Amino acid sequence: MQKYGGSSVADAASVKRVAQRIVDTKKQGNEVVVVVSAMGDTTDELIELAEQVSPNPAARELDMLLTAGERISMAVLAMAIHDLGLEARSYTGSQAGLITDSTHGKARIIDVAPERIQKALSEGAIPIVAGFQGVSKSTKDITTLGRGGSDTTAVALAAALKADFCEIYTDVDGIFTADPRIVKKAHPLKTITYEEVLELSANGAKVLHSRCVEYARRFKVKVHVRSSFSNNEGTWLITEDERKSGMEQAIISGVAQDLADAKVTIVGVPDKPGTAATIFENIANAGVNIDMIVQNVSVGSSGKTDVTFTCPKADGDKALKCLESIKDKINFDSLDYDDQIAKISLVGAGMKSHPGVSATLFRAMAQIGANIEMISTSEIRLSVVTRASIAAKAVEAIHTAFEMDSDNEAIVYAGTGR
Repeated sequence: MQKYGGSSVADAASVKRVAQRIVDTKKQGNEVVVVVSAMGDTTDELIELAEQVSPNPAARELDMLLTAGERISMAVLAMAIHDLGLEARSYTGSQAGLITDSTHGKARIIDVAPERIQKALSEGAIPIVAGFQGVSKSTKDITTLGRGGSDTTAVALAAALKADFCEIYTDVDGIFTADPRIVKKAHPLKTITYEEVLELSANGAKVLHSRCVEYARRFKVKVHVRSSFSNNEGTWLITEDERKSGMEQAIISGVAQDLADAKVTIVGVPDKPGTAATIFENIANAGVNIDMIVQNVSVGSSGKTDVTFTCPKADGDKALKCLESIKDKINFDSLDYDDQIAKISLVGAGMKSHPGVSATLFRAMAQIGANIEMISTSEIRLSVVTRASIAAKAVEAIHTAFEMDSDNEAIVYAGTGR
């Protein structure tokens, strides 16, 4: 299984280069199934077009529009392979058997029925599948899987077809210790655990779609992340059990930044049992996903406290309207909304057994004058919230503090990072 991202098929020359790589893989005696993303920034451009036509595009029609990007790239890639002397057949997500629920914009795969893909393979053809899309089991409408969904398409097909492994091709040489567009001295990792990648993906790193990693871990799909612009080895996803015994494990695998969150503070909340439950039950019912939560110690004289949480900026207005609707019920004083924050996350399975990780991170941030506003931890992750304006500088400082800097500058072969 091979998946090629938008930067790998950004233009005609790139499509021809990818076609040659696929043909070479096939001629080495392998059966190859390919999943492809839309060319370059096509998806972003289609979204912008929709927003110019309608301030609130209908979800069903937006999905129909956005799937056009992958249909274009799958067809032109199949044409390029034909010109190299091999047969290729392009398939939409629904034709490939990707069955989803009925949620437009972020549908979940509930079944894979790849009969047409298997038939193409048995006849010696190379199936080219449009990523990011499927068909609803209940409504039969076309659906999309959300941004990064082509990764999930590839892993789901790899699992259904029992592929030896799934290669995710991108514009960098694997998974790096930090975004190489931000940290020029970041270096690619030879291996990383599924758990570490999940934490990085969930905290802003543009490495792999988190649902793709979850699917791969669940169905034991071997994933190899590498560049379509070089023949370098790239990064393999492994389980904790696959870490070789006796090898010294790095304390930290990577550092990520996320600028997509906002911070909401509920000022003057009565500090009594059941208040927090009421607040977050209503937030959940509004469909707002909560990340970090901090509650201050109440002021003795007033018996009130402040409750702060982070949520996606896209859900900010929804969260504020929800809280305003229960203001009289909760009896809080006011709301404070801040969308100029960044979440910086340090990830590494090795931090479980190494003291001093927090101290090193806090010292690195202090040295560049970055104030820490919130802190959240898991067994293999430490996240802090700071100002968005200082995020890139903070990531670089932390990367250096944990001695992850490479002697060579990282190479980004293509892509806008958009």
